[in-house]
Amino acid sequence: MKNKIFYSNGKLLLTAEYLVLDGAKALALPTKFGQNLIVEETLGNAIEWTSFDVDGTIWYHDNINFQDIIFQNIIDNNHKIRNTLIKILHAAYIINPNFITNFSGYNIVSTLTFQKSWGLGTSSTLLNNIAQWTNIDAFELLQKSFGGSGYDIFCAQNNSPILYQLINKKPVVSRVDFNPSFSKYIYFVYLNKKQDSKKAIDYYLKNKSKTDINVQKINDITNQIIEAKTVLEFEILIQQHESYLSKILNQPTVKELLFSDFKGTIKSLGAWGGDFVLVVCQENPTDYFKNKGFEVCISYKDMIL
Repeated sequence: MKNKIFYSNGKLLLTAEYLVLDGAKALALPTKFGQNLIVEETLGNAIEWTSFDVDGTIWYHDNINFQDIIFQNIIDNNHKIRNTLIKILHAAYIINPNFITNFSGYNIVSTLTFQKSWGLGTSSTLLNNIAQWTNIDAFELLQKSFGGSGYDIFCAQNNSPILYQLINKKPVVSRVDFNPSFSKYIYFVYLNKKQDSKKAIDYYLKNKSKTDINVQKINDITNQIIEAKTVLEFEILIQQHESYLSKILNQPTVKELLFSDFKGTIKSLGAWGGDFVLVVCQENPTDYFKNKGFEVCISYKDMIL
């Protein structure tokens, strides 16, 4: 039997972090990095699962019986990865049981093309690959497993920037022409730690206020960012976005916290406090960030599809 191969793009959320949950328009960018899934049919009523990091090291390997998936047999917290995988596969089984009931077993290999610590969508690319394999809707699978806004699922499926919005809790997605002429001044810097998105979202949901006003403000900024013609205009808008979110979250901006002497503009992406930040600078800022201990600085053309 021929192997089935699936692939999903990683993601970066350029605007509307947190507020996307309340219906704000979000500009999201699929990345050149992602995750592959290779599925081979076998025997044994189980899945032998192997996950590789980008450097070829195995970061997860296990055998999961079909019965564990069907009955969602979760074990102790020392097996967090296994429990998460079973939760996704169980949700997929509830939506479409055929991938288990009609087959005898699988050997599955999942391979990242980015370091899993980067926060470019280890979970969303996996979930979208599983949805493709089991022939179900990825957004429905997300809602029945992790939950979340879902923008990352649609980045996984699209090869160009998207405008994403939840309207009555349903995703509305459109491709947008966002290919800034000044992209040579845009970089992405990894902050050396992966942020726990769930904890960050929980904090936001507990402390948010003035939702309608905040959503409209971010919608206006997002619309203007898409239309920005110059790097100066773009910098002003992302500074406005960063300052506004700083007030909503009652947190200092990442530039105030870590890079106050930087001669350029910096914006948090996604959950504040980790993963990547967006940097706009007229000169290549790689040396500046390396001197600060941040080794990963990737240009726009090398990061974004």
